[in-house]
Amino acid sequence: MTVRFAILGAGRIGQTHARAIAATAGAKLVAIADPVAAAAQKVGKSYGCDIRTIDEIAASADVDAVAICTPTDTHADLIEQFARLGKSIFCEKPVDLSVARVSRCLEVVEQTGATLMVGFNRRFDPDFMAVKAAVDAGKVGDVEMVTIISRDPGAPPADYIKRSGGIFRDMTIHDFDVARWLLGEEVHSVMAAGSVLTDPEIGKLDDYDSVNVILQTASGRQAIISNSRRATYGYDQRIEVLGSKGMVAAGNTHESTLELADAKGYARPPLLNFFMQRYSAAYGNEIAAFIAAVADGGETPTTGRDGLMALVLAEAALASVKQGRSVLVSEILG
Repeated sequence: MTVRFAILGAGRIGQTHARAIAATAGAKLVAIADPVAAAAQKVGKSYGCDIRTIDEIAASADVDAVAICTPTDTHADLIEQFARLGKSIFCEKPVDLSVARVSRCLEVVEQTGATLMVGFNRRFDPDFMAVKAAVDAGKVGDVEMVTIISRDPGAPPADYIKRSGGIFRDMTIHDFDVARWLLGEEVHSVMAAGSVLTDPEIGKLDDYDSVNVILQTASGRQAIISNSRRATYGYDQRIEVLGSKGMVAAGNTHESTLELADAKGYARPPLLNFFMQRYSAAYGNEIAAFIAAVADGGETPTTGRDGLMALVLAEAALASVKQGRSVLVSEILG
C-alpha cells in the first residue's frame, strides 16, 4: 500500500516532513497547502506535488493522510475536519494550548475512529530509542530515576514566544513526553521552578528561560528535567535512566567524531547547533512509523493521549511555579 500524503503548512517543519515522506518507501507526497505562495511553490517544485488549498485537499480523493504543520491554534480544528473525512492524521505538537480543547478534539477522533499521531520526534531518535530498548529489555532493572537535560543554543524570537504558550508548553513538552515514555508509569505529581536568567525580555513576556522540573509517579519513580534557553556551547540533549541494576544514557551529538589530543589536552568538534540537524534521523523515523501504522491499520506509537498528557504536565509545571507548591496531575485533568 502506498500512503498518499498532503502537507498542510510549508514552513520549516512542513519542509522537513516533505523530505521525510519523499525518502520513505510506501509513501507519496501528492499535495502541499500554504497561504504563502512562495513557500508552497518551493515544496511543490522540490517534490513534484500539487499546490492546493486546504479545502481542496479536504475534497481530494487521492489523499489518504495529512500532515498538519500549520500554526498551533489551527491544529484541533484541522484534526477534527480531517477525522470526519476519514483521513489519517499526523499532527505536530501540541494539539492545542488548552487541555479542555485537546480533550474535545480527541473525543471527535475517538468517535470517528480516525488514526491520529502526534509528533513527538524525540522518541524516534536512534540513541534515545536504544536507551528505551535497553530499559524494556531489563538491562538496568526496575526504573528508579530518569534525568533529562535539554538546553537550546539561544532563545527564539519574541514574536514566537508570544504565541508559543511559554517554555513549558513549547520546549519542556518534548521532555515531558520522553519522561512518560521512559518512566513506564504515569506521573502523579509535578514540582517546578522557573527563572529569567538569560534575557529580561522573556520575563516581560510572562515566560521563563530557565526551568527545572521534578516529576513523580505514584510508586515513587522520579524524572528530573532541566531546561535552559541559552547553552553557549550548542544544542545540549542528554538523557539517563537509573535503575536497580545499573544505568543507561545517551549523550550529545557532535558535528563529527573527530577527537584531537595534544599537550593541551583533548579537543572535540562542537555540538550540533540546531534541532533540525540533531533530530534529522528522528524526523525520518517518525514519519516511517506513521506510514507503517496507516498501512497496517495499527495504533500509532505516539497518540492523541500522549499529546494530552504532555500538555497536562506542562500545565501542572506552570501552576507549580506560580503557586510555589507540588501540583497533582489530577488537579489539571479534573
